[in-house]
Parts: sequence; C-alpha cells; structure tokens
Amino acid sequence: MTGTVHGVGVGPGDPELMTLKAFRLISGAEVVAYPILEASESFARSVAAKVMSPAVKEIPITVPMSTRRAPAQAAYDRGSDAIATELEADRDVVVLCEGDPLFYGSFMYLHSRLSGRFRVEVVPGVNSVTACAAALGRPLVARNEALTIIPGTLPEAELEHRIAGADAVAIMKVGRHLEKIRRVLARLGRAETAGYIERATLANQKVLPLGEAPGPAPYFSMILVGRKVDPWL
Repeated sequence: MTGTVHGVGVGPGDPELMTLKAFRLISGAEVVAYPILEASESFARSVAAKVMSPAVKEIPITVPMSTRRAPAQAAYDRGSDAIATELEADRDVVVLCEGDPLFYGSFMYLHSRLSGRFRVEVVPGVNSVTACAAALGRPLVARNEALTIIPGTLPEAELEHRIAGADAVAIMKVGRHLEKIRRVLARLGRAETAGYIERATLANQKVLPLGEAPGPAPYFSMILVGRKVDPWL
C-alpha cells in the first residue's frame, strides 16, 4: 500500500475561495508540500496556513530564482523524492498550489514525476483569470467570442501578433513587462478596453484602467482586454 498525492488548488489568495474539498484535504493532512522561491515565503502556504494542523509535516520545495531550467528541474526532483518517501510509508501528501494546479501551475512538474508510480488526484481551484474578471466586474467572454490567454513574457512582436486577431484577451505574468504590453495595446487600439488587476481577492487588491496602472507591476497582476468599449452588451 502507498499513499496518494493530492494536488490541491487553494485559489487566487482569499482563503474563503478555497473549495470545500480543498478545505477537507488540507485540514486533515498529515503531510503538506508546497513550492517556495528562495529567500521568500510560499504564497500557497500563506493561503492555507490557518487550515493546516499544527502537527502537520511540511515539505517546502525550494525553487531557485533563475530563468534557467536545470536548477528548477533539480528542485522538483528533490521535492518529488521527498514526497515519494512519505507515499511509500503509506502516508497521503497534499501539495498546495496557487490558483488551479494545472493552470500555469508548478504542480505539473511533480505530477509528471510521481504519476507513473503513485496515485495522483487533482483538486481544481479558482484560477486567477476568473478571479480578475470578478474583480473587474466584467464578463470574460460572451456569445461566440473566444478567450485568448497570453503570458506577458512573450517578445513584443509575438505579443502583438497574438493579440491582433483575438476577441477577449487575458494577459498574465505582467510584472516588469507592463510598459511593453501597454505599447502593444496602444498600437492595436485596444488600450481603452483594457483593465488592470493587481493582487486579486487580497486586501491590497487594485483595479484600474490600464492607463492608470503603476509600474512596475507586481508578479500577481493581470490585464484583461475586451474587443470594444462595451464588448459584452
């Protein structure tokens, strides 16, 4: 017998947006794992902290702050080995994931390492795109519109190409790329329909027209773009 890995989405930040299933698994967990950047705190852990048992065993997976793939892959190797040790002792492990585990989520790297040997279950969570749409107070798409989700880290020309033919657009990973994104949207005539959301669902949330967004943007920021001024009427 071996334990089960539960990849649990804790939502975009507000602990009240965790699902009932996430609450049940986290509060009853013997072992909890989570990714954490070097010299930082785990955002996913901070969301779930009040739910976790004081006696829970924690496995922090420290990921180096590097754009190179090798150091991060080595960190996930070590993390999956530590989780596997618990599973082989017939203990379930809950892996905390920001937003949804399989939507730009680091859990995918653990899933690929563990799913061939152990039972893995994924608990979906409220993702940042829907949380930002709720904060902005506008539907993402309507009728026959298509939603395009783009990382703001793309090169400027590629970003412009993908937005040019899109209906509604969600631009993630804004951060230091805010000015580049603003330039692209201005050239395409889409800046007036763009809303900026920062730290959605948290106490310090900001919701602004794109033109008023302060730079540089934090990591937890997003831009939602509609087709026209009233795209959903």
